[in-house]
Parts: sequence; C-alpha cells; structure tokens
Amino acid sequence: MACGKVVRVEDVEAQAVPESMASGTRIRWIIGEPDNPPTFYMRLFEMEPGAHIKPHFHPWEHEIFILDGSGRLRIGGETYEVSGGTAVYIPPNVEHEYWAGREGMRFLCMIPKSPTAPKVEEPVRC
Repeated sequence: MACGKVVRVEDVEAQAVPESMASGTRIRWIIGEPDNPPTFYMRLFEMEPGAHIKPHFHPWEHEIFILDGSGRLRIGGETYEVSGGTAVYIPPNVEHEYWAGREGMRFLCMIPKSPTAPKVEEPVRC
C-alpha cells in the first residue's frame, strides 16, 4: 500500500465534462476515489475560451482556486469577475455556474467525499 500520492497534473487523464453539464470543459481528478482520501477530492477544470459550465447545485461545498485565465462565476444571485490568483467558496445547495473568458480558464476545485448538507429540491437563495 502506497503512503500518499505525488503526481504531475499532465499525467492525469483529462476527461470531457458531458455536454449536458458544460461546453468546452475538461476535468482531471487529481485526487479521487481510487486514492481513497479520508475527507476530500481535488480536481482540475480546464475551460476553453468561451466555455460554459451550466447552472447546477448539490449538497456539498466547493473550494476553488483560479490558476490562470479569467472568466465569470455566478454564486446564487451574484456574478463575479475572476482571474488567476482568485479563491472562491461556494456553499452547499447554492446554484452556481461558470463562463470562461477569451483566454480560457483553469481552476482547482476541492470537494468533500460526502455531502456537507441535506439534499434539497430547490437551490438555497442568497
């Protein structure tokens, strides 16, 4: 059994996010289920210029760090301009969506292994 994990991002397979959820977006599960981490997963999203991740919500939080590029991010009723060096927190059950700018956008996204709030039918308003 290995103790920990060290991996180069480019060695992790990039998978297309399904068109039903996003356009022009790939995800790399840097630390995922096969690694059996105790509390959270780490993912890298790569959005092409003009790409869009459609509105969605779920019963877990997100911690995001924009690595490079720029775009917009909507959390609930607020839209924010984001670029490299921006950190973002999205609470559970709050609707959110993303748009990449002209140069695209790459960001790390950490999520817990288990939901952090009860599942709801309608997003939390904020």
